[in-house]
Amino acid sequence: MASKMIFINLPVEDLERSKSFYEALGWKINPDFTDENAACVVVDDNICIMLLTHHHFEVFTSRPIADTRAATGSIYALSLGSAAEVETLIEAAKAAGATEEISEDKRAQEEAVGMFSRAFLDPDGHHWEAFWMDYPGGN
Repeated sequence: MASKMIFINLPVEDLERSKSFYEALGWKINPDFTDENAACVVVDDNICIMLLTHHHFEVFTSRPIADTRAATGSIYALSLGSAAEVETLIEAAKAAGATEEISEDKRAQEEAVGMFSRAFLDPDGHHWEAFWMDYPGGN
């Protein structure tokens, strides 16, 4: 296991639906950390998403669960290796039931600095942004 990893904990209404959605993006479920309350989605060696039923999510906080369909609490941005990878991910997300978020103003601003991104909302309204940036010294 890597020494530093990011685990994003997301409350979900329907665990099976959410597992299917994220698998459709090409990400894998780790069965060692998956049960009827939670599922571990492996994005890569350093990033995992923990899908938690609302009941199980409440174990981790005393604060109410946000209604992510009505408001944005955060945006999960994922850097990818090319604009084509961004397009591939967004198309997979849409095919799996995501809603694309489009802002022409944002796209124009990003294009001016050599960045390309697309955004989507998962079935629970969690806001994701896939992006690629052509920056000096980048790989």
